[in-house]
Amino acid sequence: MKYKELLINYPVVRQLSILQLVAYFAAWFSNVAIYTLLVQFGSSAFAISLVTAMHFLPAIIIAPLSGAIIDRFKLKPLMVTLLSIELLMTLLFLTIDGKDEIWLLMLFIFIRMASASMFFSTEMSLLPKLISGVALQKANEIHSIIWSFTFAAGMAVSGIIVNILGVQTAIIIDAFIILAAIILLININFKIETIHIKEKISSLIKDGFLYLRKNKVVMQLILLHSSVGLTVYDTLVTLLAKNEYKYVISVPLAIGLTNAVRAIALMVGPFFITNRVNKDMLFYIFIFQGSAIIFWALVQWNFYLSLIAVFFVGFTTTTIWSYTYALLQEKTEKKYLGRVISYNDMIFMLTNVLTTIFIGVMAELISLELITAILGFAFFVVALYYKKIKAYI
Repeated sequence: MKYKELLINYPVVRQLSILQLVAYFAAWFSNVAIYTLLVQFGSSAFAISLVTAMHFLPAIIIAPLSGAIIDRFKLKPLMVTLLSIELLMTLLFLTIDGKDEIWLLMLFIFIRMASASMFFSTEMSLLPKLISGVALQKANEIHSIIWSFTFAAGMAVSGIIVNILGVQTAIIIDAFIILAAIILLININFKIETIHIKEKISSLIKDGFLYLRKNKVVMQLILLHSSVGLTVYDTLVTLLAKNEYKYVISVPLAIGLTNAVRAIALMVGPFFITNRVNKDMLFYIFIFQGSAIIFWALVQWNFYLSLIAVFFVGFTTTTIWSYTYALLQEKTEKKYLGRVISYNDMIFMLTNVLTTIFIGVMAELISLELITAILGFAFFVVALYYKKIKAYI
């Protein structure tokens, strides 16, 4: 099945894809503004890593609750509410005007990302209830491509807007984009049966953990998928722009261009790999991912060579994300999808946080090149882990 065929035959998937395009563009658009603000405040590497961590911590903390909520309540009203909270928190970014208010910025980011995380989990639990098999895998790939495109476009456009018009204007534009996503969502019609409508939230949480305990394959797939969290380079890219590339190009443009090039690779990669990926090929994809990251480490001293390396770093990441996600969705019983997807996002985000904190702490002790190389070698370990569990999945 081709992407075009899927979008034509499944109108609701097409509508949800458009929604993802707008909502995810909004999610990435304000990031350059936030990191530029931190640089303008003269924030330390550790402070930058903490703010980055606030993008991931909510998914870890609220996962058991959000999974039960997703399985318990009607999905569309829930999604509208979550986007509305994102809009409010984005507007509150405009109130931050000094270094002593970074803690307040982190609070707003935490609440916004808690809503965004639950919104994401809701969408990923919705898809398997609408489609299955090859269609589900292709829908995940479309989702990943949209994520990558919006990451590229959001970062690139935001970098230009912040550089020309400033941080405040970029945040205001972001708020209008989220408002557009809310309007789109209100006009999408889908009906999904809420199985657990009469059950208590506490019972759903307990039952979800028991399900994971009894299904080791599901847990193994969650751990495998979490390896994508090793590719969270927001802190690394910001520090490279702040310490190295500011002599070549402005900080917002360095951040925007680096993330945009990587995201273009995230978007392009699946078109070359998707028809070749299988359980045997996945091992070599992990090896390629690690090798590309090490190559990036070796050329970080040069901004333009670094951009080339970053392209290869992102080339296979989307495939790893979408393929491991599809395996997890297919191995999970439908009535547990909301909870399992939330627990998966919890472990994935925990990897993001640990990677971010690792970069922030180690940046005070060793070079950014060595930090990057360590992250590359970590994927060789992931490849060996996958080889060990492949027979069970």
